[in-house]
Amino acid sequence: MAFGDVKSAKGLTELNNFLADNSYIVGYAPSKSDTSVFDALGKAPSDEYANIARWYRHISSFAANERNGWAGSAVPQVSGGTTTTAPKAAAADDDDDVDLFGSDEEEDAEAEKLKEERVKAYADKKSKKPALIAKSSILLDVKPWDDETDMKAMEDNVRTIVMDGLLWGASKLIPLAYGIKKLQIMCVIEDDKVSVDELTEKIEAFEDVVQSVDIAAFNKI
Repeated sequence: MAFGDVKSAKGLTELNNFLADNSYIVGYAPSKSDTSVFDALGKAPSDEYANIARWYRHISSFAANERNGWAGSAVPQVSGGTTTTAPKAAAADDDDDVDLFGSDEEEDAEAEKLKEERVKAYADKKSKKPALIAKSSILLDVKPWDDETDMKAMEDNVRTIVMDGLLWGASKLIPLAYGIKKLQIMCVIEDDKVSVDELTEKIEAFEDVVQSVDIAAFNKI
């Protein structure tokens, strides 16, 4: 493809028409052909040559040492401002040096490998995450037989109950009637380890001081 004198209106028109359908002078990547035409132009063309202006801005974005280092066997012959590209066969030979499809396949393989590694890392992290332990907060009302019951002894007996997954909390005495008070005591249990029925049975086993046990409040944590 001959563009003629790229500093003349005719040459610029031919080059502008050529770049309407092509990103580079030869092939699908910048080459020495682009460097030769770029140098022959010397400066950016006027806005009426929009395709050349686009191409010129792109090529000028590369440093001079980069442009001079570009490969390519199809180097235009530049003389007196006239630029001619090598025959199409040379362009085809130049394209053979660039394995476009192979490059894409390598990138796809790398992307797939990276994806697999991230999925595996996420799965490992998730598997190591401790399982959520279901817990409940329970407020118990422990009632004595009468007003002569030693409430301190009652609480001490209740707190002697030890079970895996049971944690005793705060307590207080609440008046009922006729001088009788009940022990209201808080505890936290792990649902899979502690049965509420079993816990109340253990408390009621202190039958000398405990008349009954009621659940005043039950909340999941």
